[in-house]
Amino acid sequence: MTAGSRGDVAPYTGLGHGLTRAGHEVTLVTHARFEPLVAGSEVRFHPLSVDPRTELESSRGRGLHHSATGVGKLVRAVAMARALVGRMTDDFVTAARSSEMLLLSGSVGPLGHTIAEGLSLPYLDVPLQPLAPTREFGPPMLGVRSLGAVGNRLAGHGVGLAVEQVFAGALPALRERLEMPRVSAAAAWRARERQRRPVLHGFSPLVVPRPEDWRPGLSVTGYWWQYDGGVQLPSPLQDFLDAGPPPVYVGLGSGTVPDPGRLSIAIVRALRRAGLRGVIQRGWAGLASSADDMLTIDEAPHSALFPRMAAVVHHAGAGTTAAGLRAGVPVVPLPIQFDEGFWSARLVALGVAPRALPLRRLTTDALATALMRATRDPAFGRRAAELGTRIRDEDGVAPVLAAVNRLGG
Repeated sequence: MTAGSRGDVAPYTGLGHGLTRAGHEVTLVTHARFEPLVAGSEVRFHPLSVDPRTELESSRGRGLHHSATGVGKLVRAVAMARALVGRMTDDFVTAARSSEMLLLSGSVGPLGHTIAEGLSLPYLDVPLQPLAPTREFGPPMLGVRSLGAVGNRLAGHGVGLAVEQVFAGALPALRERLEMPRVSAAAAWRARERQRRPVLHGFSPLVVPRPEDWRPGLSVTGYWWQYDGGVQLPSPLQDFLDAGPPPVYVGLGSGTVPDPGRLSIAIVRALRRAGLRGVIQRGWAGLASSADDMLTIDEAPHSALFPRMAAVVHHAGAGTTAAGLRAGVPVVPLPIQFDEGFWSARLVALGVAPRALPLRRLTTDALATALMRATRDPAFGRRAAELGTRIRDEDGVAPVLAAVNRLGG
């Protein structure tokens, strides 16, 4: 069960496919618009009625652009999510009633925990980000720099409680429906913390090592890759790649921006100033260019596309960050909000990105300079290739499969 943008969904298609190959029956429960992602994977699909793109393009969703700080964006996002949770609850409960176990993303944790408890189902938390508080770094969802050992842990607990508040309005009615005693969101969170249940995180320990102060049971499995079924690149894209030197990919995934036309012009100018061709993914931001040295695309499998690039420029969402690292090419991250600042900082620290360029302060000169460093300094390519090789050798599905088999008896 997961909710959010494409990056909150795609990795679970690969995890689900891996579990089906081991003999389990798997259903992905998420927004209806993402059903094509499971095509051919043998993973079943149960749709949610809420459309995340429609919500992001609403006046409420556009309000996220007006918050300059991570805390401000989180406050607005919590308010937005609270208004949507009630519309998804019935879909989640219906899907759970025909299930024997629930695997829960970080975006639906508190709701899924309540459903699992009410229906007496075992469950596993399988987040894509390091959500548990730690002294080692600040909460990824705030996208902030370290607040110091004590500040990092306090902020981590604060974000955990804020996430609980997303679901606080919907849980009383749900608990009553499932004939459960009423408890506050904070009390439910503390009770789960005391249980010290296993949590399996879907990212590589080479990218974020497991924090030393995490309690037992919090593990890092390695990435779960989006199922792509060996999909080939579209012919126009293949022809463009074959017609010249490796281009640079630019895409913001499910991110939205206030002025797509202006941003597209700045990106094209930066690519040309750096002497590079570009593959620009339209995405939810609506980026586009009709120039001969630029190709605008819609969806294309990152597993096939990214290894053909000279570098990738992206918003540093968890899923796209993973795909770029797997491809072993340099990166220029353009974080927009939430955990994207965290992943961007990791890319710079790993030496595969020259710097992070927050999208709201992006300039043509800054992007052009970063692109020239990423593509002309061989150290970035060498480090990216070495890290990509090691990441591709990991098996992130195996620990989840083992946990499912243990929990399911």
